[in-house]
Amino acid sequence: MGEKNNVIQFKKKKKGILAGVIASVIVVVVVILLTCFHINEIEVTGNKHYNKDQIKEFVLENGYIDNSVLLMMKNKVKPIKDIPFIAKLDIEYVSPHKITITVYEKAMAGCVEYMNSYVYFDQDGYVLEMSTRKLDDAPCITGMSFVTMELHEKLPIEDKQRFKLILTLTQLIQKYDLRIDSIRFTTEGNIVLQHKDIRIEIGDGSIIERQLVDLNQILEGLDGMKGTLDMRDFEAMNGKASFLPDKVEKKTEENVEEKNEE
Repeated sequence: MGEKNNVIQFKKKKKGILAGVIASVIVVVVVILLTCFHINEIEVTGNKHYNKDQIKEFVLENGYIDNSVLLMMKNKVKPIKDIPFIAKLDIEYVSPHKITITVYEKAMAGCVEYMNSYVYFDQDGYVLEMSTRKLDDAPCITGMSFVTMELHEKLPIEDKQRFKLILTLTQLIQKYDLRIDSIRFTTEGNIVLQHKDIRIEIGDGSIIERQLVDLNQILEGLDGMKGTLDMRDFEAMNGKASFLPDKVEKKTEENVEEKNEE
């Protein structure tokens, strides 16, 4: 009986030692995770519509863990997604203390207004996002009305010719890197672009590529001016386009004269 009790006590002691070793290992691992893999540096690349702090904030809101190992494990199980205007985020673990976040933004061609929101679409006319936020580099198209709008569906424009013209126009704006603030379709079916304080009349869009190919150069020559650029009969060969400056208000001129007299 004595020998049997000694064996039982030895086994209990052995189990106790093993449990202690396992607990110690766990404590050491936890300490290492908390102290040796703390993220001190985050580099953000590829972002355009959001700055670095905003990207980090989005990541925080999506369950960000301030530890490179734990973040890697979490990101493999549940990648960060559903951020407006962003297709995906890639996280690269450069070192135990540094990660790089590469931002892949959705390629927006323009937007339309719908129910007090801005509806952003891509070059094929598919709706990417609906937001109350207006992005500066996405020209807003006005002069159209919509009954319904669905995310990830094509813009509900019944006039197929108008739909094709919108896509061509937004693609050319991106192709020639034009800074266009808004696009308006008049009741007569003509197109009016807005660039800062310059209104650009381009007609029905039948010669739209010829009109836009040299538009940047023309606008550079009109920098700082206000008025209307008439390109309805534009010809690239002879540069036929007219610019009509906005009239200066008479009161302003009178005020200047009065000050000079004083």
